[in-house]
Amino acid sequence: MSKYLLFAFATFICLSLLSCGDNEMYYTVDDFAAVEKADVHIHIRTHRNSFVEQAIKDNFSLVNIVVDGAGTWEGVRNQFKYVKMQHENHPERFRMVTAVSVEDFHEPGWADRSIAWLDSCFDQGAVGVKFWKNIGMVLKDTNQQNVMLDDPRFDPVFKHIIQRDKMVVGHLGEPLNCWLPLEEMTTNNDRNYFEEHPQYHMYLHPELPSYQDQMDARNQRLDKNPELKFAGAHMASIEWNVDTLAAWFEQYPDATIDLAARMGQVFYQTQQDRERVRNFFQKYSNRIMYATDLGDNGSSEVENLQTNLHEVWLRDWTYFSTDQQMESDLVNGSFQGIQLTKEAVNNIFYNTARRVFGFGTQ
Repeated sequence: MSKYLLFAFATFICLSLLSCGDNEMYYTVDDFAAVEKADVHIHIRTHRNSFVEQAIKDNFSLVNIVVDGAGTWEGVRNQFKYVKMQHENHPERFRMVTAVSVEDFHEPGWADRSIAWLDSCFDQGAVGVKFWKNIGMVLKDTNQQNVMLDDPRFDPVFKHIIQRDKMVVGHLGEPLNCWLPLEEMTTNNDRNYFEEHPQYHMYLHPELPSYQDQMDARNQRLDKNPELKFAGAHMASIEWNVDTLAAWFEQYPDATIDLAARMGQVFYQTQQDRERVRNFFQKYSNRIMYATDLGDNGSSEVENLQTNLHEVWLRDWTYFSTDQQMESDLVNGSFQGIQLTKEAVNNIFYNTARRVFGFGTQ
């Protein structure tokens, strides 16, 4: 065999080995449907099964979450009926997270009523409780000051959650963009949301607690209850800087986060410093859970709903699993996928959720 052929053969072998190594270390877009995944922050408020049908096709388990969005017990109870129904139809696919309402917070016995409600939900299979941003941003005390999460009137409820060995999903505060004028916000999704919901656009309400006030109250609650199982929804409202979020992880080593409705901020930071973002997700993959905040209230066409679900899930899989150049309407301009290792992708898309929410167990 000539030297040229030997060289060509050796080159072919080396390239083949490198290719095999890549296949062993990284996923591709084609692996999407085959890998078990979870979306740990969704909201289904309808009888139909359209959402879970697409989740089954795309190999997702789901955490269906109740929110005190209306600020009424009726709203919370009605949502839980849908959550329970979806869980009963597909018990292996769903986990349930309930909520308490602050409707009668100032009336005697609020904590006892909340605990009784939580016990009824836990006994029906709920694994946790969501506390929403209305605590800290909406709920007023009798002196018209905002009630914050570290208020001692919440202590009996948190103590009971811990005693029942359940978890808290905490959406406290909002993204840092919330305290900026629309034109200075870093992502299109935030700009659109706060333009449509000016009541939550804190830049327009400087008399209300600051971003740091919200973070401090959340952290003080965690300091009060160090044994609490806590998942910070929406990247724990520290979506704006992965270094700051890493420091929070170090401060609270048992806490986790979900990514719901914050991929725009992830994409934006990737545009600024891709390697810094990649290193963060690679290092803390066992503390991070994939989530979208998508939902179904029965109003949209089934085909449109399922197409949107698939496109969002596949977009985010592509971002975490490959180094493709990408674009998204969440941000202006392009960015490159961070191509995490299979181990990190498995953690973010399923393993952390399995540990936190108990997927794979009945």
